Amino acid sequence: MAEVKLFRTWSSPFALRIVWALEVKGIEYEMIYEDLSNKSSMLLQYNPVYKKVPVLLHKGKPISESFVILEYIEETWKSKTPSLLPEDPYQRAMARFWAKFGDDKISPLIWEAFIKQGKDQEEALVAAHENLKYLEVELRGKKFLGGDAVGFADLAFGWLANLVSVFEEVTGVTLIDHEKFPLLLTWMQNFMDAPKIRDTWPPRDKLITKFRDLRETLMAKEPK
Repeated sequence: MAEVKLFRTWSSPFALRIVWALEVKGIEYEMIYEDLSNKSSMLLQYNPVYKKVPVLLHKGKPISESFVILEYIEETWKSKTPSLLPEDPYQRAMARFWAKFGDDKISPLIWEAFIKQGKDQEEALVAAHENLKYLEVELRGKKFLGGDAVGFADLAFGWLANLVSVFEEVTGVTLIDHEKFPLLLTWMQNFMDAPKIRDTWPPRDKLITKFRDLRETLMAKEPK
C-alpha cells in the first residue's frame, strides 16, 4: 500500500502543482484519478469540506488545498532536495506572496478573458496585463521565480505555461504577447521544459477539446 497517494483529475492545474512538487522532490506516490461529475466515496471522505481535488493522503491522513499541500510536502520531506522554499525568512515570505498574487490577481482575470468576448474580454485583458507587469519585473535576472531552480512560486504559476497557449488557440486571442512580456514567455518555456516537469503535462489535444466545449457552454448561458 502506497504511503503517499494523490487524488487528482487528468486536467486540474491545482493538482498538477502537487504532481510537480512530488516529482521534483523525488517522492514516490500513487495517483488516483477522480471524475468530478461522479465523485468517489474516498474523495468525499477525505475532503468533505470542499469535495474537490487535489487531496494528498499521507500515512492515511488527508491534506487538501494545493498551497497547503505544497507547504506540507516541503516540511515533511525537508531533507529531500531541492527545497521548494528558500531558507531566508524574507525570501520564503516573498515566494508565498507571489503564489497568492497569482491566484488572486492573475488567474481570475485570465479566466475572465477566456470566457468573455468583445468589450468584456478586452477589459479583462487590460487588467490582467497590468498585473502581469509585476511578474515581468520580478523575473528580471532570473531563470525561475525561485532563482536558478524551480520553487514554490514557480509551481504556483505553472498553469500559465500550458493553459495560456490552450486558451489562445481556443479563443484566437493573444493573451500574453512577446513584446510586452518577453521574460514571462521565456520563463513559461523554461518551466515547460524543466526536468521532472516536462513529462507531466496533460495531452494538449484533450485540453483544447475540453476548454473549447466549456467555453461554448458558458458563452451559451450569457444573456444575449
